[in-house]
Amino acid sequence: MALFNQLFPLWALLLSVIAFLFNEPFSLFEGAIVPLLAGVMFMMGLTLSQEDFLRISKDPRAVLIGVLLQFLLMPFLALTLASMLQLSNQLTVGMVLVGSCAGGTASNVICYLAKGDVALSISMTMTSTLIGVFATPFLCAFYLSETVSVDTFGILMSIVQMVFLPVFAGVLVNHFIHAQVAELEKYLPSLSIVFILLIIAIVVALNSASLVDFGLLTLVAVILHNSFGLAGGFFVSRLCGFNLKQSQTIAIEVGMQNSGLGVALALQYFSATAALPGALFSVWHNISGSILASLWGKKRDSFEYLMKDEEHLKSDKVN
Repeated sequence: MALFNQLFPLWALLLSVIAFLFNEPFSLFEGAIVPLLAGVMFMMGLTLSQEDFLRISKDPRAVLIGVLLQFLLMPFLALTLASMLQLSNQLTVGMVLVGSCAGGTASNVICYLAKGDVALSISMTMTSTLIGVFATPFLCAFYLSETVSVDTFGILMSIVQMVFLPVFAGVLVNHFIHAQVAELEKYLPSLSIVFILLIIAIVVALNSASLVDFGLLTLVAVILHNSFGLAGGFFVSRLCGFNLKQSQTIAIEVGMQNSGLGVALALQYFSATAALPGALFSVWHNISGSILASLWGKKRDSFEYLMKDEEHLKSDKVN
């Protein structure tokens, strides 16, 4: 299971290529995107406990800074990059939708692989997901009102159905039958990854024709969006006085969006073209996240080894 999770970017890339080349079978499952996303959110709820909520109340500062960056920096970057690269209205919509979404559940897996602050990662994902129920539709309305007509209330209700209710149901199930859920918990990240992979494949298949025309430019926008989000999350949190481990965690959370939600909303309220940035983001942010996880994880291992070695030397001198 661990190896399967670590190779998430590779599976995403391979499945995207297959869906692009053989798009018809995957396109038939367009209606499965919303249930798949709801399933991911339900599984996220299953991993949450009372301790996760208490953790935020004890030390809310890191979560607060991270969530503020999530909802202030990412949508602004999305619109700025779309304007600079002169993306079409529908692609701009897709960029802003992704930028206005909460942190993605894959960020928790990436944070774990990076040996970051997993408790902070889970707290940020949970908080941004709950706040995003209201923040996402209003941010979309704010940034896109001059571009397209935005059904703010409709998007709000869709997010309640696709995100809030499944997460809430997962929390309730975990609370009442925790022992049974605990036995399945080790399988949840892998199952979430399978669901996310299926969403990516379906959206790539739906956009197979437009990928040839808009794919490269949109990919550039997505890579820049993700990169600036990661960098902004890291450097701003360092300026705020957080330690290296916390700053790396905040960077991962800010840079990795719930692009599956952006895809679902784009298909439901706009067009398949508007879903393209979300699909590309789903692939790319897992690649960049995995690269960072590998680099940061190895550096932390090396640092911890050196610290232990230094302690042994001091102990030998004392003896």
